[in-house]
Amino acid sequence: MNKIDFSDEYYMKQAFVEAEKALSKNEVPVGAVVVCNNKIIARTHNLTETLNDVTAHAEMLAITAAAEYLGGKYLNECSLYVTLEPCVMCGGALNWSQLKRLVYGASDEKRGFKRCTPSLLHPKTEIISGVMEDKCKNIVQSFFQQKR
Repeated sequence: MNKIDFSDEYYMKQAFVEAEKALSKNEVPVGAVVVCNNKIIARTHNLTETLNDVTAHAEMLAITAAAEYLGGKYLNECSLYVTLEPCVMCGGALNWSQLKRLVYGASDEKRGFKRCTPSLLHPKTEIISGVMEDKCKNIVQSFFQQKR
């Protein structure tokens, strides 16, 4: 029997599958999963084009899905795995959700939450960056290169 490796890389691979789903829909390829007690409770990807909604980022949809699953608005026992550093809008929403851990792949120098000082995230949120960074960066860069 195979034991599942509940590592950050395992969950980032699951988020990357979501990014690939976004790519197949001609969406900016960003994917996210929310994990609580080693269980994925939300799987999402960008749907801004599909829904004609600028707020339909993978992270925003993940927050909503996870809160619905948990029956409450706080994600203080959850980790969010997302392929790209959350933007300032998503960072603010993650603050309100009191997320326990944020794990992301590629940095977003132009629109990422890290541009803001002080941090937009909740003070207790643990931040891990660079998980599968190259793969996560490459899918986004390829998408935009094809658009140009």
